[in-house]
Amino acid sequence: MGTFAATVALVMALSAVMNVCFAHAASKSPLQVGFYATSCPTAESLIHSATQAKWNVDHTITAGLLRISFHDCFVQGCDASNLIKSTPTNTAELDALPNLTLHGMDLIDTAKAAVEEACPGIVSCADIISLATRDAVVTAGGEYYAVPTGRRDSRVSLASSVNLPGPGFSVASAASAFQGRGLNITDMVTLLGAHTTGVAHCEFFYNRLYNFSGTGRNDPSMAPSLVESLKSVCPQASTGLGQTVALDQGTEFDFDDSYYKQLEKNRGILQIDQELTYDNETSTIVKSLAGRGSRFGTSFGQAMVKMGNIGVLTGSQGEIRRICSQIN
Repeated sequence: MGTFAATVALVMALSAVMNVCFAHAASKSPLQVGFYATSCPTAESLIHSATQAKWNVDHTITAGLLRISFHDCFVQGCDASNLIKSTPTNTAELDALPNLTLHGMDLIDTAKAAVEEACPGIVSCADIISLATRDAVVTAGGEYYAVPTGRRDSRVSLASSVNLPGPGFSVASAASAFQGRGLNITDMVTLLGAHTTGVAHCEFFYNRLYNFSGTGRNDPSMAPSLVESLKSVCPQASTGLGQTVALDQGTEFDFDDSYYKQLEKNRGILQIDQELTYDNETSTIVKSLAGRGSRFGTSFGQAMVKMGNIGVLTGSQGEIRRICSQIN
């Protein structure tokens, strides 16, 4: 993408303006756009190049990085603690059940190797996650958003600390989990728009096909054509995680507002997704993000920046890991 470097340069030059746009997030964090402009000026372009190369051969990397970001920030903050591998004396976040299907760490390692060669010991793994995720979203068709940087990496990672909102959560339970991280209900509905790309295993919506709320029947709110389609992929006798299906049955690999349009057609895969259309408050947000003139792209970037400020380590806190999967 030839215009990327020019875009980054422009954003850095106008960082003061961007900081006003993200004033709410910036007021709670010492992070800043262009943090590496002097200490490692090629950092963002190196990370972008690695992300673009990966996306060219694996379009699922967008969803993979978004999951890494979410699972990182929601557990003790955006500090790359979910990249650390377990040791004989410590079971790390990476081995907690919700993280067993994470993917995209290979890209983080590739990007880290590139910036370490250019600027040893300068760029954190936590910032690489945030920047690579943004780049993957943009590469998949989403809007560019400036990512404030300056995070440092955690030296602590405990599987026991992983407590994430799951696909079976009610809207109220999910909203409570998001609010506990400083994110409001609009942020939640917007961030769930990340489901416009990615997949879900049959296990996570099996009950909606065969035994919804203990009835022995499918979820009556699910579009009949979708029920039949999903049953062909996830037979009743299946065990374990099962096969995967696209969370967005419209445009699987495009980062757009199709997810919300699918919800309005009762074609949401996960229960939490479809229930957004039943709750009075969240249904209004879904309609605005699915409707003509939707500002989903802009809103998503703003919500990601806000999430990216959760529990960050800065200054002398934490460390800059040399290898993302292990503490120095």
